[in-house]
Amino acid sequence: MNILSVILQIILGIMFAFLGLSALIGADKAKENFQHLKLPNWFRFVTGFVQLIGAICMIVGIWAHKLALFGGIWLTITLIVGGLLHLRIKEPLSSAIPAFAIAILSFIIFLLRL
Repeated sequence: MNILSVILQIILGIMFAFLGLSALIGADKAKENFQHLKLPNWFRFVTGFVQLIGAICMIVGIWAHKLALFGGIWLTITLIVGGLLHLRIKEPLSSAIPAFAIAILSFIIFLLRL
């Protein structure tokens, strides 16, 4: 078991569980973010489920490595799309950097679990 992978999986698992639940319950910040990104409200629910699936894969993937592989790619794609959504509304690149940086961390998990 790779300690770096486990630490990253725990961090990403907790983070995406929080983000996914926030989107699903309709936290004010989540609603504001989707309005800011010019996305329909129903997409908040889709995103919440996608984030929760990623969180579950990260946490369960500590023991079931194939889930970590899937979760790493799943979150990498999700975060690339998230970063591109910031660029779509003509925000500066700096606003998309956090999403792209976390996408890299997710991809590192994928590589470590190969």
